[in-house]
Amino acid sequence: MLRENDRVGALTATSPIVIRMAKAEDVEGIVALVNHHARLGQLLPRSIQSVSSTIENWIVAEADGQISGCVSLLRYTSGLVEVRSLAVGDSLRGLGIGSKLMQELLETARRRDIPTLFALTRVVGFFERFGFRVTDRSFFPEKVWHDCQQCPLRHNCDETAVALDLNPL
Repeated sequence: MLRENDRVGALTATSPIVIRMAKAEDVEGIVALVNHHARLGQLLPRSIQSVSSTIENWIVAEADGQISGCVSLLRYTSGLVEVRSLAVGDSLRGLGIGSKLMQELLETARRRDIPTLFALTRVVGFFERFGFRVTDRSFFPEKVWHDCQQCPLRHNCDETAVALDLNPL
């Protein structure tokens, strides 16, 4: 398995970044990047199987043929979809890759007629720049029962729930 640094360590700020829907050959790079951030306590880990089975819901940032960032959508119900596993390689943070990933994710969600997006995050300001608003996590019981039960911080969660209505009246 590739380590995160194997995939993005050689990239520079001058490497052209391509934002695109993920393909099957991206799975190892996505897992390496997400799990690197999971080891740092920033994300929940993802397995090769879980990413492979949801690859059509992943968006990646690619530079020099390497995965430099990723984000995914997880549908809980027809009206409730989570933004999750937003990650950018350490050496490329601050270059706007996360914002480009979020812009593509929002366009994808609108094309798929997704009415509401939500996320649990420690970086509330980032999401607020895209129109997300702080909300109560009790609005997302599916999330609480799905991922939160696996989280080591489930009894002392320090994440804030944010939501975005993509179909405002």
